[in-house]
Amino acid sequence: MQQIEKSNIASLPTKYGMFKIKAYKQGDQEHLVLLSENFEDLEVPYVRIHSECLTGDTFGSLKCDCQNQLDLALKFIAANGGMVIYHRQEGRNIGLLNKVNAYCLQDQGRNTIEANEELGFAADAREYSVVAEIFKDFELKEINLLTNNPQKITFVESLGVRVVERIPAITAVNKYNKRYIQTKKEQMNHML
Repeated sequence: MQQIEKSNIASLPTKYGMFKIKAYKQGDQEHLVLLSENFEDLEVPYVRIHSECLTGDTFGSLKCDCQNQLDLALKFIAANGGMVIYHRQEGRNIGLLNKVNAYCLQDQGRNTIEANEELGFAADAREYSVVAEIFKDFELKEINLLTNNPQKITFVESLGVRVVERIPAITAVNKYNKRYIQTKKEQMNHML
């Protein structure tokens, strides 16, 4: 495993409320953790492992549900306490350039999995070793996980961390993301 460099913890006031922020650098990827102010007082924190999506999170792309899920998670964590891990592996870890190429293939009729595979990538190429380090760093033993992705539940449990409750991250479907969400449900077994 690559060396992971850690930042100090700083305050981060947001439109959702007050958070604390910490960065983790692994190779050329820098990941973030946003913690509720009461994080250290929680026995079983709520946790969202949110995979980076520049097109959705920043530009508001309607092709996915990423920005909506991040917005839901930040509001939920601000209200209930916990952490949001901003996992910087764009496009399921194929990178922004390849993600745009995958978008082009999707425009031609491929679904998200077919596009990634046609470009020579796995349907989901994310790797979670930095998340394991974050869990270790905060000594997490039990969490409530905000996710629709069964692979994230399996990963968390593989760390010896008990998922006490899964909180669905269900957001609105629109005409642009309907096929994307359907593919996640039918081919990636997301709990939607």
